[in-house]
Amino acid sequence: MNIFKSALSGIVASVAIATSVFAAGNDVNATPTGLALQGYDPVAYFTDGEPTKGDWDISSEYNGATYRFASEAHKATFDADPEAYAPAYGGYCAFGTAMGFKFDGDPTLWKIVDDTLYLNLSPAVQERWSEDIPGFIENADTNWTDIVDADPAVLLAN
Repeated sequence: MNIFKSALSGIVASVAIATSVFAAGNDVNATPTGLALQGYDPVAYFTDGEPTKGDWDISSEYNGATYRFASEAHKATFDADPEAYAPAYGGYCAFGTAMGFKFDGDPTLWKIVDDTLYLNLSPAVQERWSEDIPGFIENADTNWTDIVDADPAVLLAN
């Protein structure tokens, strides 16, 4: 009976996770399974000053995506104020957003500006973005309101 209960609990949990992770919309750069930041811990950028992989067993859902954490303390910090730790532009590339597009943000190419986490697509893109961070953030903030719900592929086609 205990084996049956354990199996049933596992199935129920799997279905619940599967249905919630596929809820990530176009406003979050997530994997097809709904994983944000490619599994990196969003709090670690602020507390540890470096990208840190999260543990699959320590996670939270926010804005339709799943975030992983390196510790229960990081999870609790995120859960208390997820907007403070989730990356800008849903984790899409900050420079790409400034140009009106949604490109993948690489969690290892990051910068915190005014307590906000920004990601970029590649080292070359990050170098270009670094030439005028305030200007690109201003452009990205303006563009984001227009493209937040757009499919990234549609933006490229236009």
